[in-house]
Amino acid sequence: MPPTTPGLHHVTAIAGDPQDNADFYVETLGLRFVKRTVNHDDTDTYHFYFGDHEGTPGTNITFFPWGDRGRDGEFGAGQTRDTAYLIPPDSADYWVERLDDAGVAVETDERFGDTVVRFSDPDGIGLELIASDHARDSNAVPWPDGPVPAEHQLRGFHSVTLAVREFGPTEEILTEVLGYEHVADDGDRRRYQTPDGGAHSILDLVQTDAGRGMMGVGTVHHVAFTAADVDELEAYKEAYADRGLRASGPIDRKYFQSLYCREPGGVLFEIATDGPGFDADEAVEDLGSSLVLPEWLEDERAEIEAALPDFEPPRSETDD
Repeated sequence: MPPTTPGLHHVTAIAGDPQDNADFYVETLGLRFVKRTVNHDDTDTYHFYFGDHEGTPGTNITFFPWGDRGRDGEFGAGQTRDTAYLIPPDSADYWVERLDDAGVAVETDERFGDTVVRFSDPDGIGLELIASDHARDSNAVPWPDGPVPAEHQLRGFHSVTLAVREFGPTEEILTEVLGYEHVADDGDRRRYQTPDGGAHSILDLVQTDAGRGMMGVGTVHHVAFTAADVDELEAYKEAYADRGLRASGPIDRKYFQSLYCREPGGVLFEIATDGPGFDADEAVEDLGSSLVLPEWLEDERAEIEAALPDFEPPRSETDD
């Protein structure tokens, strides 16, 4: 058996305008802009990372902002429907008011006994804030200079909700490769959780009659799970192969090593190592302050910078 993942590592999505994207996730949601780099496979595109103060695994949502050259995506089977963040149990009212003040349309609901605040980002990506006791288990590090008071800041991921045509094929990968367990149902929603049951350990499946989704602006590109090291990535790769699935990697992503595989339901799964982390090329206090490139792209810096769109790093409410 391969190792059991402790849960979510990051979520990567496709945005439109890079300025709108960064302003929303920093100024409205209060996440720190922890890394500004480029898509290693398409260096004309930024790759933004937003997370806690240190960019701790389990807190980071990342984006490829395609700008004017990006086509709109189409939601359907084989895609992430919602990305959910943990908030403290008494923070729901704060967030409803904050989002409303920012002009963001909000819905509230209850699921598995927790309050859920639902909304979308500027590109239509579904987001949720879940007021849960799991927030106390999170290893998220508060951002002391952020625009959201520390007691209400997002505590990293609660879960993702994946939409599939049928549960079985995806469930097999979740339970037999990644180590998740089916723990509960709520209506048409099926919940899975890793055995340790801590923060970032939940994943939900829902079924959809929609056709296969189309990747583009406003859709999630992939969901990443956590592994300890490259040896674990190799074990996962072998487990995928045993089920007739081809995985690519390990691939050096500078801040972690990655393995990719599209599971039978159509969702692209990544497994990423804990380290080396975002302080590999910037001090923690300087995270996100400049465009950083991996050493294998440094010789192309001038050409890369010239091709990227204009962008001004977002400012928190505490900036001068």
